[in-house]
Amino acid sequence: MMSAQLVAGIDSSTQSCKVVIRDAATGALRRFGQAPHPGGTEVDPAAWWDALQAAVAAAGGLDDVAAVSVGGQQHGMVALDHDGAVIRPALLWNDTRSAGAAADLVADLGRAESGDPTAGPAAWARATGSVPVASLTVTKLRWLAEAEPENAARVAAVALPHDWLTWKLSGATCFDTLVTDRSDASGTGYFDTARGTYRRDLLALALRRDDVEGIVLPRVLGPAERAGAGHAGAGLDHLVLGPGAGDNAAAALGLAMTAGDVAISVGTSGVVSAVAERPVEDPSGLVTGFADATGAFLPLAVTLNGSRVLDAAARLLGVDHAGLSELALAAGPGADGLTLVPYLEGERTPNLPRATGSLLGLSLASATRENLARAAVEGLLCGLADGLDAMRAQGVPVDRVRLVGGAARSQALREIAPAVLGLDVQVPAPGEYVADGAARQAAWVLAGTQEPPSWSGTDVRTYSAEPTPQVRQSYAGRRHLVADRPA
Repeated sequence: MMSAQLVAGIDSSTQSCKVVIRDAATGALRRFGQAPHPGGTEVDPAAWWDALQAAVAAAGGLDDVAAVSVGGQQHGMVALDHDGAVIRPALLWNDTRSAGAAADLVADLGRAESGDPTAGPAAWARATGSVPVASLTVTKLRWLAEAEPENAARVAAVALPHDWLTWKLSGATCFDTLVTDRSDASGTGYFDTARGTYRRDLLALALRRDDVEGIVLPRVLGPAERAGAGHAGAGLDHLVLGPGAGDNAAAALGLAMTAGDVAISVGTSGVVSAVAERPVEDPSGLVTGFADATGAFLPLAVTLNGSRVLDAAARLLGVDHAGLSELALAAGPGADGLTLVPYLEGERTPNLPRATGSLLGLSLASATRENLARAAVEGLLCGLADGLDAMRAQGVPVDRVRLVGGAARSQALREIAPAVLGLDVQVPAPGEYVADGAARQAAWVLAGTQEPPSWSGTDVRTYSAEPTPQVRQSYAGRRHLVADRPA
């Protein structure tokens, strides 16, 4: 009997690289491997490649694997010279040094189109579906042009983390094999998501160069288009390479999301994402109009502060995450008036890149360990609820909400989420949804079908709770008290 074909999905995230090996027909998990990434917001891409090799080895290698796709952290700037060498360490999505560049770019486009810098947000929303904030690649290129002009002048190609890893798997012999997909391209800030084309005028605006027609941007592949084959010199020529995807789009594919589905993912960042049939253009900048990995769209609302809010609270209280949950669930809704505005690493939604967190409403009654734990969980969820409201305001359907990500293992987060969000929350069994989505894409590419394979779904538990609108009202009344610090 012929053995089953295997596919590999790679999740090259901010914190680690994970590899799943799955049955192409059924999605059954065969093997898994993982390796850490270095910390920080500036990373030499070589560290991603080293981690990928280690994770692949831990997963038993790729000798018996037929196809592979890479899901990767979005926005990271990988600048390459004419020889394909990395010019400088990549600036990651959570590097906020380009906050000033983002504001300048917004004003510049408004000034260029209408003579009015305040028209910039609407101009960017029309051009790309997103208003630049510090996380987007286009702002990092502007930062490069201003802070390191000699490096900006050397840029011959610009890739994102998943693009670069796929290119390395292909052998990285020439820029002809440098490819990407709509989902990752849509997060650059110089790609028109609605029309599926690069905006080189915006690239020129960012780099302050008038020769950007010669700069190589990754070729944008279709959802199930082959990116080529693995590198023969590394013994990978038997591998079919998929186009890959941005991490949120890969997770949506791993969760088999369709229009009306919303995923709230709480990892390093907090992400509210929804599959939509039409593109989004939000001049407020709260919702970014990205693409998904199937040919549809994936509007996102992203907070910089995710699971590390809970990490910080647990550290402050001297407990582990189970202990934090126990404390939080022992306090009542609203934490006796205590509110944590959790902008611990600045914030993206709202756009306050240099803000710090604030603990408000401290009194003799509220000054308990239980209330502090509850305020941390509620503060994190209120920020995500604001993102959900922003989605609705853009006409994005919200029919079903799923809570995923590393922090979804928190019992307190699961139980308090439906109260703060005001609707039932489905929590799938913990899984590697980004890597799973990449593996599903690899199976799709291998099969050559019109639709991705229908793999068996995971177990889901639904959480319900009495809504607590007073918690959000208190948070909304206090979050404006947090201001951006001067640059």
